Amino acid sequence: MRYPILSPEEAAALINDGECVGLSGLTQAGAVKLLPGALAARAERMRAEGRPFRLTVMTSGTPNAGVDDVMAHAGVVARCMPFQSSPGLRGFINSGEVKYCDIHLSKLAQEMRYGHVPRVTTAIIEAAEVTEEGEIVLTTGAGNSACFCAVASRIIIELNRYHDRRLREFHDVYMPQDPPQRTAIPLQYPAQRIGAKVIKVSPEKIAAVVLNNQPDGVAPFKEITEQTARIGRNIVRFLENEYVNGRLPREFPPLQSGLGNVANAALAALGHSAVIPPFSMYTEVIQDNVIRLMQQGRCLFASSNTLTLSDAMLKELYANFDFFKGKILLRGMEISNNPEVIRRLGVISMNTAIEMDVCGNVNSSHLFGTSMMNGIGGSCDYARASRISIFSCPSTAKDGAVSAIVPMVSHVDQTEHDVAVLVTEQGVADLRGLAPRERAERIVENCAHPTYRPLLRRYLELSQGGHSPNTLKHAFAFHSAYRQTGSMLNAQF
Repeated sequence: MRYPILSPEEAAALINDGECVGLSGLTQAGAVKLLPGALAARAERMRAEGRPFRLTVMTSGTPNAGVDDVMAHAGVVARCMPFQSSPGLRGFINSGEVKYCDIHLSKLAQEMRYGHVPRVTTAIIEAAEVTEEGEIVLTTGAGNSACFCAVASRIIIELNRYHDRRLREFHDVYMPQDPPQRTAIPLQYPAQRIGAKVIKVSPEKIAAVVLNNQPDGVAPFKEITEQTARIGRNIVRFLENEYVNGRLPREFPPLQSGLGNVANAALAALGHSAVIPPFSMYTEVIQDNVIRLMQQGRCLFASSNTLTLSDAMLKELYANFDFFKGKILLRGMEISNNPEVIRRLGVISMNTAIEMDVCGNVNSSHLFGTSMMNGIGGSCDYARASRISIFSCPSTAKDGAVSAIVPMVSHVDQTEHDVAVLVTEQGVADLRGLAPRERAERIVENCAHPTYRPLLRRYLELSQGGHSPNTLKHAFAFHSAYRQTGSMLNAQF
């Protein structure tokens, strides 16, 4: 190999204080595994010597706790973007010790090329293979790796021999031009290949190779509960009704599904539908249930950004690679989440919320308006451009002390203009074509938990003036009651 093979510690020593570092992967899929620990150890040594070592960290989405939390606890991370969901890093963000910028996932790469956010100086990329000609075969996550490699002056490769080199058959590397030279992205259907199987860089940019042999370490999702199963069935019944009544074409539109247990339940319910025909997916994350749907013949093809599969499921995929070859493409974040493509394909999006208000606004990132829980991720990319945007969550949390349907969300991520359908285990609120007060009544009656409906009806009665059913005096009564008494049921109007 023409590139220096270094230990993680030797590779970490190449990176200087104040740099902007780009890490591969989305979730644990394709995430680097050794360098974060080495960078954390270097920061602790330098701090003991009285020297600073802090970095701006760019990802495609939170890699995993082993990346985010280890570096955050060591004080490596000064600033990060565009997404996070790790408990340790979250604590530093909420305390203000780490500056976090929450960005639509589809936009980070172009914002970096525009110079609107810091440009990556060192890209650390997990690869299944790297050739002497500078061809990098990514592992299970495409992320923003192509952009990071393009703008970086230095690339460090974590060569992970655990992953099958044939993953090159899954990757479709395509970077759009920047305006004013940008042309339409030539993608007409989910299974269409428009790019290369590898990232091609100048070999001189590859400063080091670190050898590794570790799985992604994705844990299986929790078992589907009766509550999440009911949410999934409600989503599928809505889609079945749309299909039967001719509001969806005979060739069922591509589906997008967010990450998490509710999304997993919806996918499982789709597998049992006798009404919805076999379908394709245009999404950002492929989970275990998508692989099962392929094996059942229910999912014909999946275009995604990552393979976020449990270790057992990934082994099964590798063992049956020829079956899955031709059924999966992994695209960079600029393409998997591109609103232009999402609207062209007529994707139906299914994402989860923390809370939803009576107007149809959705909060998917903050607790009580101030504390970061998760970044917005790609939900807005899909919601605004999709054929039908569906948001779902359980109607209550904290053993009923918290209502997911509130008078006004404490933080707005998706506005009422980008939300078509709300779903809880209680039912479905189809908001399309409704005026604000009509929307409010439907949300309360169909989605709110019965114990909270009287309070929400009372709020609507007090909001008699104007176009939208809001009253500033009582808009956050639910949140205030929880903070003061431990239950939103004690809200006073």
